[in-house]
Amino acid sequence: MTEPKDAAERRAIAPVICYPNDTLPVPDMALYAAALDTARVSETVLAAPRDACAFRVPAGSFFRITSVEGPQVGDLNLWNAHDLSERFYSGKTRALHGTHVTTGERLWSAFPHLRPMATIVEDTLDWYGIDPYGGSVHDVIGTRCDPYTGNLLSGSQYHHCCHSNLTRALSTATGLPLHDAEPHVHDVLNVFMCTGFTRDTGQYFMKASPVRPGDHLTVFAEIDLLGALSACPGGDCSSEHSSDTAACHPLQVDILTPDSAMLGNWQPPQRNGYDRSHGL
Repeated sequence: MTEPKDAAERRAIAPVICYPNDTLPVPDMALYAAALDTARVSETVLAAPRDACAFRVPAGSFFRITSVEGPQVGDLNLWNAHDLSERFYSGKTRALHGTHVTTGERLWSAFPHLRPMATIVEDTLDWYGIDPYGGSVHDVIGTRCDPYTGNLLSGSQYHHCCHSNLTRALSTATGLPLHDAEPHVHDVLNVFMCTGFTRDTGQYFMKASPVRPGDHLTVFAEIDLLGALSACPGGDCSSEHSSDTAACHPLQVDILTPDSAMLGNWQPPQRNGYDRSHGL
């Protein structure tokens, strides 16, 4: 189509932030840091390469995801440990905090709950920032590699993509049949993954993650959590995913239990206060 005469003026209109977040409840990072100083590892689980693990974290404890052996990204799902309908909502987390999350930002739960499920308290990759390509780390924009898109694009039947890995892990952790567990698997926090959008076509891109063995992401559980973490078949996602060709490594999940006295009067956040009448 022919550009209108005022095309440049239309493009020059300044953007407006959709969800100004200066009224969000502010996490008490000093309290969390003091509690973390007393925390000790109470359990360790490992997500094997091209597979997933499940883990449980009581409210008021921490979990830490650590790169071990080599550069590796992971896809994280979180649920309320007592109610699978309350699960991580990547879209609203993105709307509230941005395309990538780091220390001091929170992982929010789905409607109608919409409350903080977890708060990031340590991120050894927070130095990365935004690179010249527009890439950054720990994104909430990608969905997860899955067998359905693979089948759509190439006719493949690949079973060790993150969606399938998370489905198996949730089924094992809950006892749900595989087909009943699958609908609870949801869009992820892409831990350690370096991603962005191309400026020319707006396409989602990935590039080699800056993660190295020892790098970790430490998260405070605001409610009782059931988590599942997939060690992505893309490895560090420098070239491809959903295949058996990329070099892949395990990811370690440590559950850290603090001295409860260090949390003082902290309480899990209440569910969202909207009355759910929807105008009727």
